Amino acid sequence: MSHNEIKNKISISEISYVFLYRFIIILIVSATLYPIIFVLSSSLSSPVEVGKGTITLLPKGITFAAYKHVLRSENIWIGYKNTIVYTIFGTIFSTITTLCAAYALSKPRLRGRSCFMFLFAFTMWFQGGMIPTYLVIKDLGLLNNRWVMILPGLCGAYYMILMRTYFQSVPSALEESAKIDGANDLYIMFKIFIPLSIPAIVTIALYYAVIKWNAWFHAMLYLSDESKYPLQLFLRRILTQARMTEDEMAAIKKSSEISAETIQYATILVVILPMMTLYPFVQKYFVKGVMIGSIKG
Repeated sequence: MSHNEIKNKISISEISYVFLYRFIIILIVSATLYPIIFVLSSSLSSPVEVGKGTITLLPKGITFAAYKHVLRSENIWIGYKNTIVYTIFGTIFSTITTLCAAYALSKPRLRGRSCFMFLFAFTMWFQGGMIPTYLVIKDLGLLNNRWVMILPGLCGAYYMILMRTYFQSVPSALEESAKIDGANDLYIMFKIFIPLSIPAIVTIALYYAVIKWNAWFHAMLYLSDESKYPLQLFLRRILTQARMTEDEMAAIKKSSEISAETIQYATILVVILPMMTLYPFVQKYFVKGVMIGSIKG
């Protein structure tokens, strides 16, 4: 076989691999986007078409009545306010706590470091259970308290271990030179380690933000005042239909442009829109951030 024939054969093989990879990527993207497109199309479609089940990709009988009804709901705005508060403060406190724990546990000079690491890792495998946790929350006075959505699970062991691994990859010479100049641990952490770890920190913060934004189970267990409910709990009420208010049911009966299904679809889009909007702005940090678990200290 001549050199040109071998070269042409390799080129054809490379082209086939490129098309195969693109085909796989298109399938994955389609499988990811289709549910969102379907929900969007259904929320914009006529209730009659949605009821018939004719919606596949594009909306039919376009109407914004469902969104108008959802955005007029007082509960949606109460949920938005509470969820934004829980997400912002929960993400900030969780990120700071995780960074402090990770920085301390990344130092070999910390006495009892192995014991602390075991205690953190132990929580990943074993938990107290729902009833003991409820009793602890009750004894701490956090029942029907907004702090119950922020303080429990403040530091995720998994994210702390990832950040510890990232901090261990920072050259020790930087810390030693800073100590020679008289810097303490707080200065070294905030002026050296954190600026060098921005991709990992942003990635961890986004994970925390998504967890806080989607939290509803703790709210269902520990909150009884509707004025403190997060957005996801109101979404759960709408999706179950049985918990719709009398005014919402009356509005559905009076209008031919909305139905329980179109309201559900519109509410889902309203709930997930902020996270979908935020993601593109932090996507650039994911290239380095998602690799933090593979860095050797």
